[in-house]
Amino acid sequence: MLKIYIVRHGQDQDNAAGILNGHRNQSLTALGKKQARILADNLVQKNLEFSGFYVSPLKRARETAAIIAKKLKLKAPRVWPELIERDFGIMTGKPLSDLIILCSPHIIMAEKVNYILKPYGGETFPQLMARARKVLARVRREHKSGNVLLVAHGDIGKMIFAAYYGLSWQKVIKLFYFDNSDALVLAPKMDYRQAYIKK
Repeated sequence: MLKIYIVRHGQDQDNAAGILNGHRNQSLTALGKKQARILADNLVQKNLEFSGFYVSPLKRARETAAIIAKKLKLKAPRVWPELIERDFGIMTGKPLSDLIILCSPHIIMAEKVNYILKPYGGETFPQLMARARKVLARVRREHKSGNVLLVAHGDIGKMIFAAYYGLSWQKVIKLFYFDNSDALVLAPKMDYRQAYIKK
């Protein structure tokens, strides 16, 4: 059986400052490093062995993956460009507090975050879903069984979850908040409501 674990990176400097980071390449904060260590400890407690370990090219994800690798005694992860966070186009680097003013009416408001639907020069959710399906296809080509760990980001992580469980992107963006250092597990015959691993 193939199980796919998706984890989001720890807090980075943009997260702490309330900035929409997207492809910006910021480092983890001290809190972000602590979150990554706690995440790694939780994975250790589950006694998991990973046959595949992949990471986004962005610094915040690679730093998180390095902390996990050290704790779990894993070889360095392979960088997969398709795990990069969503491209927010001209909204990249904008304060999160400005999103409603700058992006209305093309926005969906959720409990903890507001989602931009049509960022100029960026990716839409349908485009992100298409990329998520490519990630799943690549994982399945390279792994027929075992546990695979993906260290990625909020929006792309949620879209991989949506694609795996056959859910619409509209449903998933309101279903849960994928916080820093949170984890999702994708497994056959698992109900999607059990896939979100709480800290």
